[in-house]
Amino acid sequence: MISLGELASQLGVELVGDGSCNITAVATLQTAASGQVSFLANSRYRRYLVSTQASAVILRPEDGDAYPGNALVSANPYLTYARAATLLNPQTKQAAGCHPSAVVEVTAIIDSTAAIAANCYIGADTNIGPGAQIGPGCAIGQGVTIGADSRLAANVSIADGVEIGRRVLIHSGVVVGSDGFGFAPDQGKWFKVPQLGSVIIGDDVEIGANTTIDRGALEDTVIEEGVKLDNQLQIAHNVRIGAHTAIAGATAIAGSTTIGKRCQIGGGVGIVGHLMIADDVHITAMSLVTGNIKQSGLYSSGIPLAGNKEWRKNAVRFGQLDDMSRRLRALEKQLKEK
Repeated sequence: MISLGELASQLGVELVGDGSCNITAVATLQTAASGQVSFLANSRYRRYLVSTQASAVILRPEDGDAYPGNALVSANPYLTYARAATLLNPQTKQAAGCHPSAVVEVTAIIDSTAAIAANCYIGADTNIGPGAQIGPGCAIGQGVTIGADSRLAANVSIADGVEIGRRVLIHSGVVVGSDGFGFAPDQGKWFKVPQLGSVIIGDDVEIGANTTIDRGALEDTVIEEGVKLDNQLQIAHNVRIGAHTAIAGATAIAGSTTIGKRCQIGGGVGIVGHLMIADDVHITAMSLVTGNIKQSGLYSSGIPLAGNKEWRKNAVRFGQLDDMSRRLRALEKQLKEK
């Protein structure tokens, strides 16, 4: 519990109303009760300001006239809400030390303030930094580095030689450093290409559940600082993702592609290999990227959902576009010649 005045002070926002009001939790405008703080970040919910039971609302200056109660005035209500929720819901930390069931190789170095949960394996020459938390059932290979205050949830697998920065959050089921998909054709068969690179993950990265990041073939796969990866992504070998880029679930990025800084990539996007994507590129969901993107901006592909009858007609017409284009150019040429 925290007073509204103290909450405003910690968040660095303007308080309008009773600063002695106690706040215990966050909630939506529709469901909030006394003692809870809510927020208005989307104008479509503005109508709920008159009926909300929240003890305070986080809102923009221009929405202040529509709400007579206690308010925290912010230029970015959603960000302020996120920070308030973090303050009101502090992370529970594991107690420092190694669980008796953990297996730790003798040459591993584990800081005395780090926590290793039950049934973990920590490989030789691995270094786990101050305040790091390794959840139950994690397997960490040889020569891995995990920076200060990073946290691995249950059942994360980190392969040999991976470098993880500070304050990294890795959710359950993630695999970092698995072999890249590299095979050389050999008379109708496949010969496996050794994957000799590693994976380097910068500070303040978050990796969603069941995402896979492959190690490089010769050079490293690199995830730069502040990158946010959703669940069930495939990041292939030698990919580089620029700082503060965010990628939504079920996206697959093929090998040796470089994605710039501050990009936003929607869910289910496919990106083929050996491409360069500029900084500040936004790609909408279910797009297929087959060529370099050299300029920042918003990009889309794919066919929107339609009724099956309409879709079948459009699919046929799509196959006719080249012929129609040729005929149109021929007609234009005839008209010009007249």
